[in-house]
Amino acid sequence: MSFKPITAIKFQIKKDEKNDMKEQNQLYSRLYLVTGAAGNLGGSVAAKLVEQGKKVRGLVLDGDPAIARVPENVELFVGDVTDIESLEHFFMADSGTELVVIHCAAIVTLNPDFSQKVYDVNYVGTKNIINACVSHDIKKLVYVSSTGAIPELPRGESISEVRRFDPDAVTGYYDKTKAMASQAVLDAVDAYGLDASIVFPTGICGPDDYAYGPVTSIIIDYCTGKIPVGIEGSFNAVDARDLADAIISCCDKGRKGEGYILGSECVTIRQMFHLLSEFTTSREVKIILPVGLSKLLGKCSDIGGKITGKPMRLTSFTIYNLIRNNVFDCTKAKRELGFHARPFADSIRDTIVWLQGESRVRISI
Repeated sequence: MSFKPITAIKFQIKKDEKNDMKEQNQLYSRLYLVTGAAGNLGGSVAAKLVEQGKKVRGLVLDGDPAIARVPENVELFVGDVTDIESLEHFFMADSGTELVVIHCAAIVTLNPDFSQKVYDVNYVGTKNIINACVSHDIKKLVYVSSTGAIPELPRGESISEVRRFDPDAVTGYYDKTKAMASQAVLDAVDAYGLDASIVFPTGICGPDDYAYGPVTSIIIDYCTGKIPVGIEGSFNAVDARDLADAIISCCDKGRKGEGYILGSECVTIRQMFHLLSEFTTSREVKIILPVGLSKLLGKCSDIGGKITGKPMRLTSFTIYNLIRNNVFDCTKAKRELGFHARPFADSIRDTIVWLQGESRVRISI
């Protein structure tokens, strides 16, 4: 049996104490800057960071009613990613403070046509964030992009990360702006040595979705009898809570210039309807339209929207997103970030319970 010398043991104790002090100092000297902190994903990220005892500053739009739901202990800064001056204030910190930026702010739209506002926020706003990161010599940037920025592959092939982004290779203007912004981040890594990583969520689901995104809207419409039929399609959505865990992990574990797909199981519309009827008092919708008829319905809806000037529920672009290949490979994120997506059924059940608490859905769990 061998023993360590007493001096070595003392040295190890001092070393451990120094490491503990270093971790504690880092806890208070590191500041997390979260854009879009009033959104479902940004709010989830901020809440997780606060739970971990981290210091968090959130960027929110002036007058946004969702500000009231931003987690406590988040230092709120009113500003806009398109306003460079407001970003300068947002990035100000005491000397020696280590800044980690999580850029969640974006405009999500199912309108496939050009939009100046979508361009300004999703692309120009990201460029502004990149420039602020470079000028303030931040520690790390994690940009929240979208799997929509990645070109679709034929059915039967699992979609994985790509090295370059081409807006002409994707469908829909939101996807194009995300592709442009993702490439801008990678260009900054090459040009300035910026330590940045990109995460690519599929759809986003889960409770506390006060913006009532696509999945939450489907739940509400289904449970209030507004969806008489379905289509032969699928989607892929991840719980915002699981995305928040992966994004925070990416702050330390994400490799410079690398991207990580954050997806879940591919769920068919038929499976979605079955889950909703299983968890609620709603009668299950069993009429599922084939792809060809769904496309025709989308075209008719497009024409109706142009005539009435009102947004329609099932446009051709909506149909495309449901019948496209929605199978994504998350192996890289699981291996390097420890990413884990809970079963989709759990997210749906939690969302229904939350909506019931908001008096939006009748449930029978």
